[in-house]
Order: sequence, then structure tokens, then C-alpha cells
Amino acid sequence: MIKAVIFDLDGVLVEAKDWHYECLNEALRLFGCDISYKDHLTKFDGIPTKEKLKILNKENNFPLELQSIVYKLKQVYTQEYFSSRCFPDFSQQYLMQRLKSKNIKIAVASNSIRATVSKAMENLDLLNFIEFSLSNEDVTKGKPDPEIYTKAIKMLQLKPSECLIVEDNFNGIKAALASGANLLEVEKVEDVNYVNVLKRIEEINLKS
Repeated sequence: MIKAVIFDLDGVLVEAKDWHYECLNEALRLFGCDISYKDHLTKFDGIPTKEKLKILNKENNFPLELQSIVYKLKQVYTQEYFSSRCFPDFSQQYLMQRLKSKNIKIAVASNSIRATVSKAMENLDLLNFIEFSLSNEDVTKGKPDPEIYTKAIKMLQLKPSECLIVEDNFNGIKAALASGANLLEVEKVEDVNYVNVLKRIEEINLKS
């Protein structure tokens, strides 16, 4: 039986994929570099900024000494984006309320940094619903490694089979499956609603 739902953040609770793309490029362009939108979708989607910068160094010879500056600038821009563009969503509020009414625990596990996750939880007005949120600063390896989901499941004091993870991108899906938990794959934020989540929970519960 499903006793908890663990949500990814970007592309699941907030449509921030393009925000991260724009913020990183805004920082990179100061130093004559950028990422194409195609690479953003196919190569960099769902991985932490520091890992993206390592790839740029390896494939484009982006200077190592500039990585920390670009990283800090990107986080500043990201905070500005989340402050001005991230707002509560009624369908999400309804979903969280119904899950809580069924005594299903809720957590968030994101490849974003702690400041971004905290700002998103505050602006989405979800703090009263979740048990906790995890960021890439709470683990040693980001997605696609399953560490963040394994840690979340352990903190919930549940078995992987008792948890449902909601993910949208390749790296997150790979991490979710590797954790041993159940998966609900979504394509966009609008897919994360009570009807879809409840349907998936019922499917899993019928098999258990």
C-alpha cells in the first residue's frame, strides 16, 4: 500500500526547466559561453548546475576557474526568477489536501540547491503539507543516482514499495526506479493533479 508520495520539483511542482536554462545562460554569456536549447533538453535536463559546468569544461573547455563565479551568479538569478514567477496552484493545493486526508505522507526531493527548494516551497505555499524537502546539498550524488530518493524513503521510515515518486525527466526517472520505489511519470506540471496521482496509487494498491 502506498503510504507516501515524493515529488520532484522542477517540471513536476513548478515549470522551472526554462528558468534554469535562462538563468544559467545569463551567467554564462557574461563569459562568452552558452548552452543551446536542444542540449538543455537532451543533455542537461534534471542534473545539478555544478555537473552542467563540469560537462561544459570537458566538452567546451569552459575554464575551471570561472565555474564558481558562474555557479553563484546562476543561483542569484534563479532566486530572482522564483521570487517573481512562482505562485500557489489551486490544483496542487487540492492534491496535497486530499493526500493528507488519506494519511499519505508528502515529501519533495530535488536536484536544485536548498535555497531554491525552500523558496519554491514557500512561494507555492506547500510548507504545511510536506514532511520535509531535500535538495542536492543533502546528498553526495545528485540524480540520476538514487541517493536522494533512498534518503527520503529512509527519513519517511517506509519501504520503497510503500512510496510513489512523481518525476518528469530521464535522470529523475532513472533515480526513482533505482531506489526501488513506484513511479508516476509526468510530462508537465498540469499532469500533477489529484486524478492522475490517485489513479496511480490505486493501480499500485490493487497489485499489492
